[in-house]
Amino acid sequence: MTSPGQKNLSSDILREYIESIDALFLKLELAYHYQFYKVFGTDDKLDEGKKLWANSLKKYEVSIINEASEEIIHTQPYFPTLTDIVKLCEQLKKSTSLPSVDEAFIEARKSFSPRKKYNWSHPIIYLAGKKTGWNFLNEKDGRDIFYDFKKNYEHLVKAVNNGKEFSIPEDSVDEELKPLDQKLFESLRKKFNI
Repeated sequence: MTSPGQKNLSSDILREYIESIDALFLKLELAYHYQFYKVFGTDDKLDEGKKLWANSLKKYEVSIINEASEEIIHTQPYFPTLTDIVKLCEQLKKSTSLPSVDEAFIEARKSFSPRKKYNWSHPIIYLAGKKTGWNFLNEKDGRDIFYDFKKNYEHLVKAVNNGKEFSIPEDSVDEELKPLDQKLFESLRKKFNI
């Protein structure tokens, strides 16, 4: 029987969850060595800290906890508090409605012209594709292109996580195409002897 608020976890999921908490603490220890030992200097403090953090983070998916631990050590110069980790997990949880980088890259490569009219799963995929360059995305070898797209997409995902909303800009009224000025072409041909 599970107590209220406690997840009924299968042994595999529970093992993954425990491993993610252990990995979080290992990353914190390696990234913030002296600050970590100041907070969790004894085995008892470390065990109690892990219990507290695990209990506070249990509502988040393992992938979100892992992503939060990676991001926090790359962005925060000082030892993060539990509140910092929870806030970051909340932000990441909100962004899970966005496709992964791999999914977005595949969608961008499968898209076709007119791209503004394509049925995008999210506008930032269009914007990342546009910034990367549609011609580059259409090339066969996508390894180098993927990293450019990933950089552009992740930048936009962070903006979405910070509350920015995106939309695909609408085309202005299509201007009527005017025929080329044949007289101008003739004068240029004569001028440059073409």
